[in-house]
Amino acid sequence: MARIRIPSTIVIIFVTVQTGFLLFMYARYSSFMPQSEEKPSQVHILILSSWRSGSSFVGQLFSQHPSVFYLMEPAWHVWVKMYQNSAKVLHMAVRDLVRSVFLCDMSVFDAYMPWKRNLSDLFQWAASRALCSAPACDSFQRTDITSEMACKTLCGRYPFSKVEEACKTYSHVVIKEVRFFDLKVLYPLLTDPSLNLKIIHLVRDPRAVVKSREQSVKALARDNGIVLSTNGTKVEDSKYKVMQEVCRSHVQIYETATLKPPNFLKERYLMVRFEDLVRDPLSEISEMYKFADLSLTPRLKSWIYNITHGQGPGKKKEAFKITSRDAVSVSQAWRNVLSFQKVKKIQEVCKGAINILGYQLVDSEKEQRDLTLDLVLPRRQNQFSWSSFNPKH
Repeated sequence: MARIRIPSTIVIIFVTVQTGFLLFMYARYSSFMPQSEEKPSQVHILILSSWRSGSSFVGQLFSQHPSVFYLMEPAWHVWVKMYQNSAKVLHMAVRDLVRSVFLCDMSVFDAYMPWKRNLSDLFQWAASRALCSAPACDSFQRTDITSEMACKTLCGRYPFSKVEEACKTYSHVVIKEVRFFDLKVLYPLLTDPSLNLKIIHLVRDPRAVVKSREQSVKALARDNGIVLSTNGTKVEDSKYKVMQEVCRSHVQIYETATLKPPNFLKERYLMVRFEDLVRDPLSEISEMYKFADLSLTPRLKSWIYNITHGQGPGKKKEAFKITSRDAVSVSQAWRNVLSFQKVKKIQEVCKGAINILGYQLVDSEKEQRDLTLDLVLPRRQNQFSWSSFNPKH
């Protein structure tokens, strides 16, 4: 059989051309790929919770930090504007707004707010220390601990453009939201190369949540209707249908994050129980700060101690305020206030969440009233840990 002989120079030229072509294609492909090791300069923290779960308190733990730009429930504007839709339908609009806020692009509010607006047009703006200090407002320093009342008096008339201006000057952007019911809705944000997102999932004993919700029935009626898809009709949750959806969402979020989660969630999810937080505030807050790449300052330590060691359980008129209270008494108040019949009903609709999140069911009124019986179970020894996470699964 005759052999075809190809000159070595042709082979060298062919290999050189082929190598050059492959290098060209690789360079072109790489230019379109996100650089996984180059993280955005800002850290983005989403406090993910539900109504009356202590999330406003946790939000303040971050808001008062001098490195944090914080907004409390900016998606409120979406739900108010589009209240005839269901929570599921509004998920994408809420997610898009949250993404824009994380990127300090406040033009997203143009669709939901009046054209000419001030700081005071933003929902719960005075809960943000960043909007009460420079450059948003000249009345306070970044290291000051601010109060909503003083902020409202001094800073409300500053132009809305100060929100975006201030946001861009902070290393951390923190948002507290109660309007996500499915962790998978957040996957596009967790995989977005322009974000450095971490999620703190705050939960609370559903029985304590119901007790707190009963102090805020009218304020929650519109949100209840959106959760239950009533086409704009306000609802009082007397049959605990909203609580059932809330409990279901906590189970979904927790299980999605801990049972064979995607690799991009690694070290970006932290579940916190409100009861653990009020029992050992500094330890739990230190853990949250470490997770968020923040440090606890002496001034913050003193402030945290003062607001968690007040004299009383909190009054009805303080339902949406952060005041100095006996935080442990607040977390256990449901045991003396709710009837056992109500507790049984709540346990029926939220049994899965109560078990999974580490709370103890009560079988009698005697058990409910016996405060020596601890209903907050110790953290499980086999509780999910990222150190044991296997991305191959």
